Amino acid sequence: MKRSEINTLIQDAKDFFASFRFALPPWAFWSPEQWKGKGASEVVQNQLGWDLTDYGAGDFEHRGLILFTIRNGNLAARHPKKYAEKIMIVREDQVCPMHFHWAKTEDIINRGGGNLVIELYGSTPSEELAREPLAVSVDGFTRIVQPGGKIILTPGESIFLEQGMYHRFYGEPGKGKVLVGEVSSVNDDNTDNRFHEPQARFPEIDEDEAPLHLLCTDYPNYV
Repeated sequence: MKRSEINTLIQDAKDFFASFRFALPPWAFWSPEQWKGKGASEVVQNQLGWDLTDYGAGDFEHRGLILFTIRNGNLAARHPKKYAEKIMIVREDQVCPMHFHWAKTEDIINRGGGNLVIELYGSTPSEELAREPLAVSVDGFTRIVQPGGKIILTPGESIFLEQGMYHRFYGEPGKGKVLVGEVSSVNDDNTDNRFHEPQARFPEIDEDEAPLHLLCTDYPNYV
């Protein structure tokens, strides 16, 4: 992805969050220069902040995600924080590909805007898509979902995803962009994503202009 495209998407994201009065921490708006000397901070060490990916497909509009990690622990560093929180923007028909987590459990929450469609499978011991129905908790009530079945979350609704539960999600066509929250156990995007079809988690960046704000993967080059 071009850095100029990433800068535009981050600016659009800031405007979208603001339209819902969802406030980000002050450091979300820092320039790259302001990060110098901050390498020992929890923000840098635990990969908080701006995160954007096209999953290596080069088609962000249809296969991608922009998010902001607000808080997170760090299992490798034995950080005392055992939880994480993210805020995301999911566009209509913009797919987050099918994946599960070995360690993380999470609540995915529709915080506002359009409807969020989640497709679900269980997983087999060999990490393939299971062909049996699965039970899933939606706002504390159990639903039985057929393999590949869909749960549509309207604003205010949430779903609990267990370890090993394959899921992919996207915004329902015709309903607009979705403000999506995630509350989870500690998040590690370097080791805890099992994509059904192998793909990149973080983008390769063409530095055609300077960063507006740093992505969490940019920190090592600036702090």
